[in-house]
Amino acid sequence: MAVEERQMLVGLLEKGMYVNRLDRDWVGTPFPFQGFVIASDEDIELLGLYCTSVFIDVEKSAAPSRPSMRVASAGSRQVFPKRGPEYVNTVAVQDEVPRAREAHTELRKLAERIADDVRAGRRLEPGVVQEAVEPMVESLVRNADALFWLMALMKRDDYAYSHAVNCSALAAAFGRHLALPRDVLVELATGGFLLDAGMVTLPEDLTQHTGKLDGEAVQLMRSHVQRSMEVLDQAGITGKWARELVAGHHERHDGSGYPQSLAGDRIPLAARMGAVVDTYDALRSDRPHRTGDSRHGALQTLYRARDRLFQAEVVEQFLQCLGVYPTGSLVELSTGEVGIVMAQNQVRRLRPRVMLLLDANKQPYQPYRDVDLMAGDPNVAEGSVKIRTALEPGAYGLDPADLFLL
Repeated sequence: MAVEERQMLVGLLEKGMYVNRLDRDWVGTPFPFQGFVIASDEDIELLGLYCTSVFIDVEKSAAPSRPSMRVASAGSRQVFPKRGPEYVNTVAVQDEVPRAREAHTELRKLAERIADDVRAGRRLEPGVVQEAVEPMVESLVRNADALFWLMALMKRDDYAYSHAVNCSALAAAFGRHLALPRDVLVELATGGFLLDAGMVTLPEDLTQHTGKLDGEAVQLMRSHVQRSMEVLDQAGITGKWARELVAGHHERHDGSGYPQSLAGDRIPLAARMGAVVDTYDALRSDRPHRTGDSRHGALQTLYRARDRLFQAEVVEQFLQCLGVYPTGSLVELSTGEVGIVMAQNQVRRLRPRVMLLLDANKQPYQPYRDVDLMAGDPNVAEGSVKIRTALEPGAYGLDPADLFLL
């Protein structure tokens, strides 16, 4: 007897419905492969972090499935290119950190140098960016967490330099998650690094402006995209992924972006990825007019804008790439202890590796405790400890950059 399925948006789910399939692979989610009954509002909220819609088994569901929802069909549009071989971590976080630090340092130096050169009207040397981003990409390939753990423990200083390095790393990590070839990861890292290169040619009083801009100022600000493309031209950067990321990272899914007001699938994939990466890091950053969000909070902002400003599938894949609680996030556990997420567990995204900083009474651990929330850690009973909530930066007076965790 054939199973009667109905595809339903997560927002329309009810307790008692039986989830038979997701709109993505089960792998990388905390849900049982064999399906499950929705038992609580928390189940629905958790599904919303991973899926746009799910497939309900009508016969097994206690709650009526809504007739207005379309019946699942076999075909669906191709959102991402065919995946290549999955990347796996081959080096432990602590062993990769020194190489990640070296790659990050060199890229940070290059960001300063390029800003000075572009500001002075000097041409960017061909090959110099690729030479700098390749070690970072190789580090990310060996271990996807080491660089982000390192970056979480560093002071975020000048926005322009930090944004260039962060977007480069995030774009490459996103490409790694999508199993794109290494040469594409290098192009994405290059595009992420240079997406705002033209910004340094704009007047400082414009780029530091905290209020609403008038029409002329808006157009001048938007010209940074074309100015960044000119930097790529001068440097002889011809890679399709890099150029599409830079040219389209301000386009928006609903057509409200610039410079071409592209919408939906007319926006190249690299640009859709770049828009999410650029916005995420901007939300995370302290600016003259606002304090940066937590990693978890920035992801939630992106998620709420899915299928409006950003393509839903791209946002969801980015969330899977970084994890519900990205590496470097401050979190409070169900025990009351407070820690910082040190590494992701690819199979159970809600149970990462955490370095505990404060005990249940919010007193510092001495020394800090490194625990894995996955089943099997001898210090954590199976299922007994989980993350209760993500914390804002600076919660309980904690600044990871001041804690000498490396």
